[in-house]
Amino acid sequence: MPQASILVVEDDLHLGYLLLQLFQDEGFHVRLATDGCAGVELLKRQAFDLCLLDVAMPKMDGFNLAKNLREIRPATPFLFLTARVLKADRLRGYELGAEDYVLKPFDEDELLCKMRVILRRQESKQEDPAIQQFEIGKYRFDYARMELRYEQQTKRLTEKESKVLRQLCLHKNRILRRDDAVEAIYGKKDYFHGRSFDVFISKLRKLLSKDPKVNIENVFKVGFILNVEEA
Repeated sequence: MPQASILVVEDDLHLGYLLLQLFQDEGFHVRLATDGCAGVELLKRQAFDLCLLDVAMPKMDGFNLAKNLREIRPATPFLFLTARVLKADRLRGYELGAEDYVLKPFDEDELLCKMRVILRRQESKQEDPAIQQFEIGKYRFDYARMELRYEQQTKRLTEKESKVLRQLCLHKNRILRRDDAVEAIYGKKDYFHGRSFDVFISKLRKLLSKDPKVNIENVFKVGFILNVEEA
């Protein structure tokens, strides 16, 4: 499983930094916000694979943060971490779309297990081979036809260009690890396949350059992100 990006919104600094260290030790990319408003600002700037939200926070509680999350990143899964044990609170959390409602204090291994189940479920959705059509800003990419359309212009892509672009699209606004992509496209990882992959990235950068809200970002020694600025 590629390294996932996690947002933790927790006003208890001690617990927040414990979770930050725990998740980093497990290989996750983690951001920590200490109140709901700060969490909203991070969500506006960055996509995450999973969000962990405290309920009782200053400025904006976890329930209202979840509502904002659903507007800003509707496909992003989240779960609540909270000391509130009332049945009404748990039901409200599930009604807002929470994947789970984890009570404090919690077992670290159990929490990690729950997170990995959610992340695997999300990954299986994103890797659905039936997904053939993608919107990339003003571009439309038809994987089955190997076509990239911009306004009235249509560009026929090569097979490898199409496969690389599809991997980027499946991880839109998230890190696509270079090694994972090379193995998925070529069947194995080696220096020459890696260099070939980089060449296709350069070609796709040029093909997508007409829309200023689209760019392929290089994450040093990790991979690439297809950044698409959302309206």
